[in-house]
Amino acid sequence: MLLADAISPPVEIHTLLTGWQTDPISLVTLVIELAVATWYVVSVKRLAARGRVWPVARTIAFLSGTVLLIIAVQSGLAAYDDQVFWVHVIQHLLLMNFAPILFALSAPITLALQASSRPTQRVLLGILHNPVVEFLTHPVVVVVAAYGTMLVYFLSPFYNFSLEHPLIHDLTHLHFLVSGCLFWFLVVGRDPSRWRLSHPAKLGFLACGIPVNAILGVSLTGATVSIAPHFHTLGDTHVGGSILWVVGELTSLIALGIVLYQWMQYEEREAIRADRRADAADAAAAVVTASSSPAHNGHADALPGD
Repeated sequence: MLLADAISPPVEIHTLLTGWQTDPISLVTLVIELAVATWYVVSVKRLAARGRVWPVARTIAFLSGTVLLIIAVQSGLAAYDDQVFWVHVIQHLLLMNFAPILFALSAPITLALQASSRPTQRVLLGILHNPVVEFLTHPVVVVVAAYGTMLVYFLSPFYNFSLEHPLIHDLTHLHFLVSGCLFWFLVVGRDPSRWRLSHPAKLGFLACGIPVNAILGVSLTGATVSIAPHFHTLGDTHVGGSILWVVGELTSLIALGIVLYQWMQYEEREAIRADRRADAADAAAAVVTASSSPAHNGHADALPGD
């Protein structure tokens, strides 16, 4: 066990591997995570029973995102999240970036709509088109919430406040996850949405994150006092700021690659559709030409000998 009054204690491999969280909130959260993962797998099997194939890559993405979520809040990593700043930064990145990206690529809403009964589908569609949901998923709201969360949390006294109040600290985990999912479902997600962004717009939103990561990185790595003097050392603050800066920028670059890949796939599909439309138009024109030809209408010239 870690000493409660230790400031940025050394991180031990043994604690990371064995320090699983057993408090009531962690156990309830773990049950929910496993239940949702089970629902996803059962839904995929339900589709298979109907003769429909669900991409294996999407299932792998969802289960991988669940594993990252468990590592972030239930594993030994969480044993240090309020004592070692750079560990908390890794936890933050798992909750707000990596797990949500995988969830977005797994298209859980599409799966729910395809695998559910008609009444459930109507309920889900009603939720998706609810004015409150449409407001919360509006691109401007989503981007401001995502980037604003990072700036306010790490560059204001709120971070220290959350460490002093464990319940608030736990709620920030939920906020990170929700705001991260809203952002990444908008940018790289495959699910239906009221707001459909063009691929250039998605690239633009990602580009907005580059200066945000830079501001955070410069502010924390160049800090002259600890981000939370009663919990972390100044050196710990600098290391955490470096990880947040470097990994944050790498995440943006990876996401840019994903969006570009999706853009190319979209263009290929559009090209195939255009070819099919052109082929259909040519076939229709050929039929019209054939039907209007003199031979077809009985006005062909008489053959010799008639």
